[in-house]
Amino acid sequence: MENSSEKQMKSESWVQPIVKENLSDRAYNALRNALMRGHLEPGNQLPLRPTSARFGISPTPMREALTRLVVERALTLNGRGTVTVPHLTKDQLLEIRNIRMDLEGRCAAQAAQAASADEIKSLADLHAQFMEAQKNKDYKEAVDLNTQFHLQLAKLAKLPLTYEIIEGLWVRCGPILTHLYDSGLPATGEPHPHQRVLDALGKQDSAGARDAISHDIEEGGQGLLDYVSR
Repeated sequence: MENSSEKQMKSESWVQPIVKENLSDRAYNALRNALMRGHLEPGNQLPLRPTSARFGISPTPMREALTRLVVERALTLNGRGTVTVPHLTKDQLLEIRNIRMDLEGRCAAQAAQAASADEIKSLADLHAQFMEAQKNKDYKEAVDLNTQFHLQLAKLAKLPLTYEIIEGLWVRCGPILTHLYDSGLPATGEPHPHQRVLDALGKQDSAGARDAISHDIEEGGQGLLDYVSR
């Protein structure tokens, strides 16, 4: 027969793996967020202990998170065991851009039918902050807000599997976003494509929303294409 201690251990055996998984997920999500929002740049090395200290997460779950992102090819591992933020090639960026235009376009079209007035207002507030950051030439903040705008728009479609794929694409291209303004403000035309998206959402114009975000991805990202073409 089992004694009380054995029974207690069995009854609580599910607790520790969940705690460990949550810590690993926390590290993984922190790294993904940093990649998506341009807080990590191509060529940045991520040694385990300094990276753990930077994110305030212990080494074991951080190691698991780094390994997970290497497997997903969001990070690379060289022969010396150093994890590094990879450089994108021109072909890779073009492929990511084309997939984003397709998937984010679909989400924008769906959002025009699914988004509430409050959700559209929240998106409009993000755009206003983004434009203010550009006006003030605070390009680091502008990159961050631009990422938030695109991802929040994608969420409004309420298509979780599609959103998951889009987020993965942003993880791959996010590190080069710091070069979005290398040649000054992107030539996206007037009004800004984000505003055109907002106008289309307010009118439940699916085609207009799709076209506006696709234009933003293609024309607004020209600086990134110039950067990887050097």
